[in-house]
Amino acid sequence: MKPSFAIVGCGRVGTALAIFLTRAGYRAVGFASKSISSAKRVANRVRSDHFSNVPWEITPAADVVFITTPDSAIPDTCNKISQNIGFAENAVVMHCSGALASSVLSGAKDCGAWIGSMHPLQSFASADCETNPFQDIVVSIEGEERALESAREISADLGGRGIEILTEAKTLYHASAVVASNFLVTLLDLAIRLIGEAGVDRQDAFNLLKPLIEGTLSNIEKVGARDALTGPIVRGDVKTVEKHIEEIGLKRPELLMLYKTLAFYTIDIAAARGAISESSVQELKSIAGP
Repeated sequence: MKPSFAIVGCGRVGTALAIFLTRAGYRAVGFASKSISSAKRVANRVRSDHFSNVPWEITPAADVVFITTPDSAIPDTCNKISQNIGFAENAVVMHCSGALASSVLSGAKDCGAWIGSMHPLQSFASADCETNPFQDIVVSIEGEERALESAREISADLGGRGIEILTEAKTLYHASAVVASNFLVTLLDLAIRLIGEAGVDRQDAFNLLKPLIEGTLSNIEKVGARDALTGPIVRGDVKTVEKHIEEIGLKRPELLMLYKTLAFYTIDIAAARGAISESSVQELKSIAGP
């Protein structure tokens, strides 16, 4: 029999967990949220009658408790539940934050619970949950051994793959995810704004760039990030980079610092490959540097 679960915090992640854990055979014992209407909405989605805006009214009967409130509220929420004897002994208490370590749940240990975190490496832009957002993704897990065992099993039952990470490195793990997801948006916005200067409408820009983006991602998958680098920097083409900087400075000066910063660190990648001479490295850094 699958463990029972409760969810505290009924936003996008909490909603997705409620729906797909239920479909995987886990028994929901209740839902709590600051807004009673949010808790009721999620309970209705899985045909449960148990919801509240007081978390410790629904958590004591759960084998696994997920605290999926905003990050800033996780420690205080956990502590208040623990102070009200809201965790069963040997229950597993987890949050789904990418930025916080499981140690912020240490208050739950006063009730004899085990603590961990389970972060789906996925963006949850919607609470519609028409398709399973956990399917075939990595779920990063860390915490105490009992919680790790539970997180591995839950990740697999949701359709994902649990990968253990170091608790002490959770912040850098999250920084990596921000770079890969959020800063990718920033990078593509830069590309779209620059190509707009060539007369390409913003509505068409992404479709024009998409084959290049997909080809680059395919190359990274095949040979790794460093060996997938192409373009003027890895060729040591100083004149082209110099021309880029000159034109951006003239036409889109507000984008110049971002372009130069990206170019500066791309030089290090090219140098690490041994693709360009030391003199080219120094010349490129002199024009791309601050």
